[in-house]
Amino acid sequence: MRVIVTRPAAQAADWVDHLRASAIDAVALPLIGIAPVTDPSALLAAWRGLAQRDLVVFVSPNAAEQFFALRPHGVTWPAGPRAGSPGPGTTRVLVGLGVPASAIVEPADDAAQFDSESLWARLRTQDWQGRRVLIVRGDGGRDWLAQTLQAAGAQVEHVAAYRRLAPALDSDHAALLRAALERPEAHLWFFSSSEAIDNLAAAPLVSDAPTDWARARALATHPRIAARARQLGFARVTEARPSLAAVIACIQSIGP
Repeated sequence: MRVIVTRPAAQAADWVDHLRASAIDAVALPLIGIAPVTDPSALLAAWRGLAQRDLVVFVSPNAAEQFFALRPHGVTWPAGPRAGSPGPGTTRVLVGLGVPASAIVEPADDAAQFDSESLWARLRTQDWQGRRVLIVRGDGGRDWLAQTLQAAGAQVEHVAAYRRLAPALDSDHAALLRAALERPEAHLWFFSSSEAIDNLAAAPLVSDAPTDWARARALATHPRIAARARQLGFARVTEARPSLAAVIACIQSIGP
């Protein structure tokens, strides 16, 4: 059984390497494209005002990477603000970019999910009245955490660090997709985003012809993503926490 990793290219390659190191046949089929914002002025302004923030939330590894891509020369993470992370993947990127681990707040290791709700569980006991919060994300996204922080009295702003695009599949990726459609029982789709599923459904090879997703299998890292896979037609959807160990154990339990 071949595992198809659908994350954006950079993260997909990393996951493929880890899965192959565990003797899992994995390949990358990025179903979300990531591109810089066309106007970086808001990001540069965010860097200039970073020290005045109480909390800066990075919604994903891409948000962290694209934000730090515009870090002014010689600037380091200031002593004041904490960095909010929804899970270990984003935390690893932040640490690698120079954010002190002591400045990062993230969900508990045993959280049922790594998401905004689990991050809020670590933040909710604090007084947010008048606190200044910046949420770094793509061009759009869920507003649940922002609304929750605002309801608690925080002053919340957003900044878009990147644009999400439909994937541009090259010939190798198109061949991989074609093989997965022709032999669905021999592939396991690994989804960590509902948007990846939307882009899969809209891909020309899929949208131009009927696709029997009932024969295909999927692994989803969140109940919302699993629900979207079932909505598309996947009959066999398994849920796993989005940690490497949990995903590997889940894949191994599914078997051939």
